[in-house]
Order: sequence, then structure tokens, then C-alpha cells
Amino acid sequence: MKPRLLLLLLLAVAPRLRAAEAVAWRPWSDEAFRAAKSEHRFVIMDLEAVWCHWCHVMDETTYRDPKVVALIGARYVPVRVDQDSRPDLSDRYEDYGWPATIVFDSDGKEIVRRRGYLEPAEMASMLQAIIDDPSPGPSVTSAARQLDAPPLRPGEARLRDRLLSGYDSAAGGWSAEHKFLDADNVEYCLRAARRGDAGAASIARGMLRLQLQLIDPVWGGCYQYSAGGDWVHPHFEKIMSIQADMLRTYSLASAQWPGARYDDAARDVARFLETFLRAGDGAFLTSQDADLVPGQHAGDYFALGDAARRARGLPRVDTHRYARENGWAISALCALSDATGRREALADALLAADWVVAHRSIPGGGFRHGEADASGPYLGDTLAMGSAFLALYQSTGDPAWLERSEAAVDFISAHFSMREGIGFASSDTTRAQFPGPLPQFDEGVRLARFANLLSRASGRKTDRAVAEASLRWAELPREIARRGAYVGGLLLASEELRTEPLHVTVVGARGDPRARVLLAAALAAPTSYRLVESWDPGAAPAPRGEAIFPSLDHPAAYLCANGACSSPITDAESLSRRIARAVAASGQP
Repeated sequence: MKPRLLLLLLLAVAPRLRAAEAVAWRPWSDEAFRAAKSEHRFVIMDLEAVWCHWCHVMDETTYRDPKVVALIGARYVPVRVDQDSRPDLSDRYEDYGWPATIVFDSDGKEIVRRRGYLEPAEMASMLQAIIDDPSPGPSVTSAARQLDAPPLRPGEARLRDRLLSGYDSAAGGWSAEHKFLDADNVEYCLRAARRGDAGAASIARGMLRLQLQLIDPVWGGCYQYSAGGDWVHPHFEKIMSIQADMLRTYSLASAQWPGARYDDAARDVARFLETFLRAGDGAFLTSQDADLVPGQHAGDYFALGDAARRARGLPRVDTHRYARENGWAISALCALSDATGRREALADALLAADWVVAHRSIPGGGFRHGEADASGPYLGDTLAMGSAFLALYQSTGDPAWLERSEAAVDFISAHFSMREGIGFASSDTTRAQFPGPLPQFDEGVRLARFANLLSRASGRKTDRAVAEASLRWAELPREIARRGAYVGGLLLASEELRTEPLHVTVVGARGDPRARVLLAAALAAPTSYRLVESWDPGAAPAPRGEAIFPSLDHPAAYLCANGACSSPITDAESLSRRIARAVAASGQP
């Protein structure tokens, strides 16, 4: 039977299809494209998130609509992917939001990219239009034109102006529709505020205040965003990236501006992690769903108290244990411990780190994403864990974490370098794969910041080279053009590569309580760009092999810069005052 005649027959019987006859999804694989080629079909990918309300709605409506089911059954190979499980696909299509709908021809060329919920009639119309004319649509060709003809790269001053002027001073935030705290932008504003920028200070305080409305007052944890251009219509999913960002941001704010409720906000986020997203083995889970019943808005549910919620049941928790999400949580818990002295947060971070090392390590210093990766390794997992190890090195003073951090960067260099020597791809560049590996902006910025700080601790030129190569890609005009006002991370990375961090070395036996008090004072420094190291003269060589510290009979701390260190500082109050003066006097970011 001719394909067109078969399609007409299927559409004729479509009204009689039962609603339960949904699309028969396949996993993303080469086999799906081989089937499309042999059967003269297109490939439609539903890139969803398991916690996403509109993904649930689309599954219950659009993909159960008889006409949509018939069209897909006639001419498409349907592929569904949980974006949390495939960072390579998530990074490529993150600008399209979840759900994202991507249609390919059988050779893997994109025909359509669509963002968000598509109602049944809209989906059916799109599917038929592709069958009638499979030429790439505007959603694909406009993206290509943007990459082919980028505008000139603005300087840092213009980027800063773009960030500050893009802020919605009336409603708060940098987006007209979705309201949320962008962690990189707020961290940049915190730094600028410390340098005396009143406008940046006002933005940072405003964002920190408004974001409090998105913290669940009952269970803690932070909702993803608020819709409708205000801060009172939250989408209730609680995903690890948001929890980690908010935990770290409020911890940094509490160190810079004590007594402003930021400490309480950070603890509320940590409480949710410990209660709902922490497994009994110490690993962290991935997310909690927005819906109690998939596809049904949960506003009434989240308005209830703890007992009433539990009586109705708990929203689904995604129990995958991903290395990347655990790395994010570990770094954020270290920030909380550093800022507040909360030792249980550090204990949780150490448990998670030990679990990931035991269950997700791969030879050479890298990490798998999950139990068994469909296509990996991915940059995000090794980057997140390497950053976590560097945070643990500072928080604990244990040099073993520094060694693991160095191994992570070596793995990144070996597996994710782009051939052009600029940037690092989200997936493995040492083997052929589809889609081909590409860098991702936020990962590139995070890698530049991590590798730069690591180079200050390790003294290795190779770490510095990774930071510079990663930043060069993020600074390409086409990448900056896509960011709009969300350039805080790039500004932070650019500053850090040309500036020494606040550097404190605590010398003394690791078991000496006086050394621990000095370490705690150094870790509480009101800056995110700092390197805190500990040296136990009886246990290990001095950091980077520099035997520059005098032999004393008691612990001491040293402020170090440009190859020289201060005189010994032996009490925590004096150290805190010296740190504050050093930061203020140097303009250190």
C-alpha cells in the first residue's frame, strides 16, 4: 500500500482509537534512525523531564490524541528521552525548554525544533506539514543564521551594562515571563556590591528577597520558577540544579551580609535535600515532581501543611543517582558548611562524595552519569565532581581531594577537548557519536572557573591551559549573543582568570582544635573567589612543595599573594579582620 494511502486510512479510523492507545515510544538510538531510513519515516524526539508538569500534560493530551497518534504511527519513529539521563541532548536543546520537540529526517538532519507544550491540533498540523514538505523550518534555519553571522563581541564593560540594564527593576529578575534567581548573575552582583556598586547591591538584595517566595515554607527546597511575570505562581518541581544553586547562593550571601535571613534560607534548602533527595546510602537523588497526580496542577496540594500533604501522598522522586547532580550537591553543602560552620552539612557532602567515588568512577579520573550510560561519558559529571573535590579540599584540608580534582581535569583534557583547541564538548570527543559533540556555554564557564582555581592550588600549567581554552569558547561572539542579560558567569570567569584569589594557608596539625578554628575563620571569608589550604607539617609536604612557613609550636594562618605570605596570624578574630581588610583594599573579586 502506498504511504499516502495508508496515512489516509489511518486518519479515517483515528476517531475510533481509544484514548489509552498512546504513542509507542522508543529509546534514543542508532537503531531508531536505521528504522526511519528503511521505512521512509521521520524521527520525532520528545525530550522531557520526569519532574515537568507540562511534559505530563502533553503526554496525557497531545500524545493520546487519535489524530496525533495516527500521524506518528504512519510516518514517524517516535523517540522519548528523559533529559536528566542524557546531558548531551539536554545541553544541545536546553534553550527550547521542556518538553522540547525535535523532528529529524532519517539522516539525522533537524527539520523542526519546538519549545514547550504543543496542544493536539498544533502538533497534528506540524506533523502533517512536515510530511507534505520536509524542508527545515524557521526554528532550525534561524538558529543556523545566528551562528553563521554573529555580532561583534562586546567588551566586559558592555557585558556588565547588559546584565544590570537587563534587570526588571519593577518586578525583579531578568525574564519577563519566568521569575527566578539566576545564580551567576546574583553572584556577580554580590561581588560588585562588595566593591561599592550600589546598583548591583540593590539587585542582589532584591533578588535574594524575591526568591524567598519560591522556597517551600513547609518542606523547604526551592521551586524551579514562577510563571506569569510575578513571583506568586510557582512551578512546583524541585530539581537538584536549582537546590544546589540556591543553597550555594544563599550561603555566599549569608557570609557577605550576615543577619538578613539568608542563613535560614540556605538551611531550608538543605533541609529539603536531607529529607527528600538523600538516599539511605548517602547519595543524592535527582528531583521531586511538580505534580502529585501527573498532569494535574498541584497548587492546592502545596498550600497544605506537612500532615495534610502526607495524607494525600508524596510527589514522585526521581531516584536516579547521577554523578553530576551529586557533585552539585556536594559543592553547595561545602558552601553552607564554610559560611555557617554547620558540620553536618560537610558530613553529608563527604558521604555523597565517597558514594560517587565508589559507584560512578571510571578509569583515568572520570565519572559515569548513572549506573550505565547510554552514551557517555559526559563532561558535566566529571566537571561537577572535580569541582566538588576542590571544595572538599578546602573545607577539610585533606590533600587527597586535591589529587582527585587534578585527576578529573586530566580526564576532561583527554576526553572532551575540541579539535580546534577552543572549548570542551559536553560529550566524549574521542569517539564517533550522533549528534556530534559540542560545547555548552554554562559548562564552559564553570570549567574555566574550576580549572583556574585548581591551577592556583596545584601550580600546574595544564590546569591553567584548560581554563583558558574553555573561556575562549565561551567568549565567542555567537555564544555571547545568545545569552542576553545572563552573562554573570562569563564576567566572573573573566575576572578570576586575571586575578589572584584570596589565599589563606593554615599551618598546624589537622587534629589541633586551634587549627580548626583558624580554618573555619578562613572558610567564612565573604568572597566566593578564595583558596583556603591547610598544611600539617608532620603529615605532608607544604602546598605546591613551597617550604616557606616558619616552624612554630602552635597553629598559624597566613595570607598569601604573589609568592609571599603574611606574618603568622594565630587567632581567628585577627584573621577575619585581616581577610576583610585584604579583600577591601585589593578590590579582589
